[in-house]
Amino acid sequence: MSDGVVLAIDQGTTGTTVLVFDHAATIRGRAYGEVTQHYPRPGWVEHDAEEIWRGVRMLVGAALADAGVRPAEVRAVGITNQRETTVLWDRETGRPVHHAIVWQDRRTAPLCEELKAAGREDDVRRRTGLVLDPYFSGTKLRWLLDNVDGLRARAEGGELAFGTIDAWLLWQLSGGTAAAGAVHGTDVTNASRTLLFDIGALRWDPALLDLLGIPAAVLPTVRPSATLHARTNPDAFLGAEVPVAGIAGDQHAALFGQACFQEGMVKNTYGTGAFLMMHTGARPVPSRHGLLTTLAWQIDGEPAEYALEGSIFVAGAAVQWLRDGLGVIESAAETEALATSLSSNEGVYFVPALTGLGAPHWDPYARGTLLGLTRGSTKAHLARAALESMAYQTADVVSAMGNDAGLTLHADRPLRADGGAAVNAFLMQFQADVLGVPVEVPRVSETTALGAAYLAGLATGFWKDRAELASRWQLARRYEPRLGESERRRLTTRWLRAVERARSWEQEDA
Repeated sequence: MSDGVVLAIDQGTTGTTVLVFDHAATIRGRAYGEVTQHYPRPGWVEHDAEEIWRGVRMLVGAALADAGVRPAEVRAVGITNQRETTVLWDRETGRPVHHAIVWQDRRTAPLCEELKAAGREDDVRRRTGLVLDPYFSGTKLRWLLDNVDGLRARAEGGELAFGTIDAWLLWQLSGGTAAAGAVHGTDVTNASRTLLFDIGALRWDPALLDLLGIPAAVLPTVRPSATLHARTNPDAFLGAEVPVAGIAGDQHAALFGQACFQEGMVKNTYGTGAFLMMHTGARPVPSRHGLLTTLAWQIDGEPAEYALEGSIFVAGAAVQWLRDGLGVIESAAETEALATSLSSNEGVYFVPALTGLGAPHWDPYARGTLLGLTRGSTKAHLARAALESMAYQTADVVSAMGNDAGLTLHADRPLRADGGAAVNAFLMQFQADVLGVPVEVPRVSETTALGAAYLAGLATGFWKDRAELASRWQLARRYEPRLGESERRRLTTRWLRAVERARSWEQEDA
């Protein structure tokens, strides 16, 4: 089938993008809107889920108008989303009972420490592939049930529904209330990020529900990533009834959109955070070096596929902090010129542990640290240090991936890069330099939305198979490493010294 289009909803941490793709995977229309960030306390981050849904509805109409496409011409809808962000809502009204708790939120660090002290982490890791960290949804849901009056009883009584943002949007797109036939579902990738899902058996795990005190009545049905999840309610989708046929967490969707279909292929998405994924095939690879074992995706009727992931909490958010928190730059685009105005970092390092450290360190008590400042330091040094920090953190994760999977990057297996910061030539070149391997940026940089579209299109026959999708991947630019081995080693050694100084900063107070 070559007529019509596929619409992808990419709901991210700082904004929502809706893209319209034709059969050639060309973007026909787009719309974007920002999402308000709420910081009720230090270390707490929340979103208004109703604001997110209102934005999605508006942006769907705007993207279709930009494409000159009628809603009835949409053959399928794909959803990709910020993962781990936790929404709890009333099934009858379709209204959230609390602000969504965002993946960056650190409020459940003490609970995670209690569970670690009780010796539960090894069992949790064996079942879920994850570590005990506030990053994941399960402890956030537990916090809501324990700290908001009346929610636990209502959850146990079946009145409430839990989901990550994909499940929230699926519910709204398919009706918005139980009476309207709303579908409460998610896919295997998002389920695998909750601390509640057995990634081998592909089911909610009763032992984990018991450990975290989560009633099964709140959980969504789990389906493959590419399958018919629901049909849109005409009232929610501009009068059209369209299959919602693709759902995947943002990083899984980006891996799919980058056509990383073969074992050992790696992509890195440079967004608010940075997220590396290595496709490991039909087997989950346990990590011994601080990485996560996770679902890559599942196509309906096929076995699930797995990945290793390194989650870097703060990447582009470090540049946002320079802009919004310090006011030293007016736009992210300035950072490239500022960085290249210096011949070196002149000893200035920034460890952007603004919400703790993710892989491979996993330290929720780490805090942001600037080192090496002198009277001669300027905003150019801060900008360069922020960009370099993304590359250093990525190199840490790539090293851990090689140790875990026995698969390393090289000239014929480069790093595929995407996300907003992949347009920064300084960052991409420095990334190639500190890795010592090439970095490739694709022509279509919106790989997260593209992956969601691909999944939806495969499930509905809009695209034939993965071979067709892989043939559409096109290179925009390849960055070759230029740095000598001794200089690479010197820079990365100093980076690791800086990381040690940032670690456990809040441990005593906690």
